[in-house]
Amino acid sequence: MKPSRLLLFLIPAIALVWGISTCNSKHTHAYSGKQWHQLQGSVFHTFYHITYEGTEDYLPNIEILFNEFDGSLSMFNDTSIISRMNQNDPNVVANDYFREVFEKGMHVSKRTNGAFDMTVAPLVNLWGFGFKNADNVSPQDVDSILQFVGYGSVTLDEEGHLHKSDPRTLLDASSIAKGYMSDIIAEFLASKGVENYMVEIGGEIALHGYNPRQKPWTVGISRPVPDTDALAGEYQAYMHLTAGGVATSGNYRNFYEKEGKRYGHTIDPHTGYPIQRDVISATVVASDCMTADAYATSFMVMGSDFALQVMAEEPGIEGYLILPAGPDGKDLQVVYSEGFTQYLSE
Repeated sequence: MKPSRLLLFLIPAIALVWGISTCNSKHTHAYSGKQWHQLQGSVFHTFYHITYEGTEDYLPNIEILFNEFDGSLSMFNDTSIISRMNQNDPNVVANDYFREVFEKGMHVSKRTNGAFDMTVAPLVNLWGFGFKNADNVSPQDVDSILQFVGYGSVTLDEEGHLHKSDPRTLLDASSIAKGYMSDIIAEFLASKGVENYMVEIGGEIALHGYNPRQKPWTVGISRPVPDTDALAGEYQAYMHLTAGGVATSGNYRNFYEKEGKRYGHTIDPHTGYPIQRDVISATVVASDCMTADAYATSFMVMGSDFALQVMAEEPGIEGYLILPAGPDGKDLQVVYSEGFTQYLSE
């Protein structure tokens, strides 16, 4: 992609809350004489929604794929491959799922100068979920962990064995795994001849073809505000797509405040501390959802200038960044790569 021309708008902040059903369900509908399936439920501590055209019920197959993925990359499964590697089990060997995620993670880490880093897990554990341990974290604690954090400290050999420069290093695939799982389900549907589908897991989307109304799929970009009691259903923009992966990362609901300054939930792998750059929300479109997921996470750490530079240099990566604007930061401004305009709709 050629260097992008920045498109800038000032937009007043409006509230948004995502509403997601917790009900596991399966529905079949007919649209324009064609049969469509809609699946939704919970998986990997999040929710999924899958819509596809076809006559076959693939829910049993999809559940098998979920189980296989859980046994490969789940941080909540003590017997998964990634957990056993974190436990330094000498007998564990990477399977295709683990290898795909690891290799993609290493590529994005190099392209973003370490803004994306799968070895950040010990720092995440130190600060605690939602930064519940923030008041107890000392500089000495951070420095002691930074000694064994860094994507360059781990390698995967041809046989599938993970090598660490320090046995205390831990891998965390949570910032890329949902996107990859969306890709896996999408690839399965495509292998069965399904041409029109949308797979969404935890907000990360893989899609192809057209929706039941025979229109391109419409994806809304959430309008970011910290007020979780705000009105639901508000979106910053809408995209129309017929192929690819979409992922969004944001700090506007997960943050903590200290001495009047707000810090996002994203950990900077270079410093070991939570960081709040000028990017409040980053949406990325790529050829696959795993790639989009990894870059969306990276852009939160990098800030808008570096993120836009990467978009301009990395083929197939298009992004839409929402930044604070105005004297009090309550208004919003939007910048995006020139190639992103092909997806935007009025």
